[in-house]
Amino acid sequence: MKRIFAVVPLLALIGLGVVGAQNLLRQDKPSAGLSEGRAAPVRSFETMGGGSTVSFHQGVRGEPLVVNLFASWCGPCEVEHPLLMELARTHPDQTFGVLYRDTPENGQQFLRELGNPYKAVALDGDGQGGLDFGLTGVPETFVVSADGQILQHVRGILTPETLEEIRGLLDGGSEPVELP
Repeated sequence: MKRIFAVVPLLALIGLGVVGAQNLLRQDKPSAGLSEGRAAPVRSFETMGGGSTVSFHQGVRGEPLVVNLFASWCGPCEVEHPLLMELARTHPDQTFGVLYRDTPENGQQFLRELGNPYKAVALDGDGQGGLDFGLTGVPETFVVSADGQILQHVRGILTPETLEEIRGLLDGGSEPVELP
């Protein structure tokens, strides 16, 4: 009888490990968030460098924009950074960053080392702005329409495929995108 009590927790632990491994290895993991179709948060952020604010609840001069939430301490943010640099070459005035739960000094160092793809970088030191967007963890990227609706929410690292979808939205597409 005592052996059963010793084996049950071990079997439960093994079962949880198997379920967790299956979820991590699934090929059909969703990369889209649940924010599509919602309004972008009405909030003003102080910009890195100080002296001004930026808000994302409306597009830029009647155009959609991209808001990428990142942090200097985020390894996946570093991995996706070359794609953001590529996006900024074609859409420089529509690409914005939000430095999430990080210091301006660390953010500036990160961008000095990797390049700065952003027209402006907003500061979100306490993380509330990211939560207002629907952030689940950095990096995450949002495409906001000219009228302030979230058209696309990419959780995790950008891929060449999601980059092309984002470009399509920035170039005039207006339908929310649901990724496989």
